[in-house]
Amino acid sequence: MTDKLTVSVLGTGIMGAAMARNLLRAGHTVRAWNRTRAKAEPLAADGAHVAGSPAEAVEGADVVLTMLYDGPAALEVMREAAPALRSGAAWVQSTTAGIEGIGDLAAFAREHGLVFFDAPVLGTRQPAEDGRLLVLAAGPAGHRAAVSPVFDAVGARTVWTGDDGAAGTATRLKLVANSWVIAATAAVGEVLALAQALGVDPQGFFDAIGGGPLDMGYLHAKSELILGDRLTPPQFAVATAVKDARLIVRAGEEHGVRLDVAAASAERLERAAAQGHADEDMAAAYFASFDADGRPSR
Repeated sequence: MTDKLTVSVLGTGIMGAAMARNLLRAGHTVRAWNRTRAKAEPLAADGAHVAGSPAEAVEGADVVLTMLYDGPAALEVMREAAPALRSGAAWVQSTTAGIEGIGDLAAFAREHGLVFFDAPVLGTRQPAEDGRLLVLAAGPAGHRAAVSPVFDAVGARTVWTGDDGAAGTATRLKLVANSWVIAATAAVGEVLALAQALGVDPQGFFDAIGGGPLDMGYLHAKSELILGDRLTPPQFAVATAVKDARLIVRAGEEHGVRLDVAAASAERLERAAAQGHADEDMAAAYFASFDADGRPSR
């Protein structure tokens, strides 16, 4: 197989569009589709063929890459693409679909003779644009050469978690990692909200923990977005974080684990979305600490 592939990218939101551009930069042919076509159209200037339907997008594709909202959305789109899918094509499934969702998608792959790779990614807008995502992948070792050029184009590193994509080992690792990201984001927002309520300069807190084990780059990165009012465009949107938080809570429940922090974080994110912050960076969960008028909740 040539290293230059025809890749169908289904879903060109924040992550999918960035991945498509990096595939184009690597010399691959990209056929892109998005439900809202206007989100895919800018890719034409980069050399992508913007398709009018999922079936048109997957025609002749060596690899189909899905980066959609959730598992049901990915399954719906692949069903629309089904008439044009080529048996033996590789399917790189990068949507954060959850454990139940990944099982449904793997079943679809078996029914249509696709080589299935469970391949969610870790990273936000900037790493995606820079081609520096961390790819978590599970799939048959004998077919990895077919998708390695795709992973190399979109990511800085690939971590293989198993040989069976249907087992969802990569998705499970993604949920564990996202549970940490969501908890840390919620903590950043609450720290800044409490500092505001108590009249504490946040910089005093940063200085107090600076260089010690409690310090972390993520605290500073998200704090800068909040304090600098730079929540748009989002690195990772509140609405998507709500979905992921709920997938994490459900996974814990199904495996006998109570995840109080994840559940509380999901509620904070939902509250922020209801306040009008759904399309802002997930750091906007900060506003959930306040009433609609910006005063501390009582």
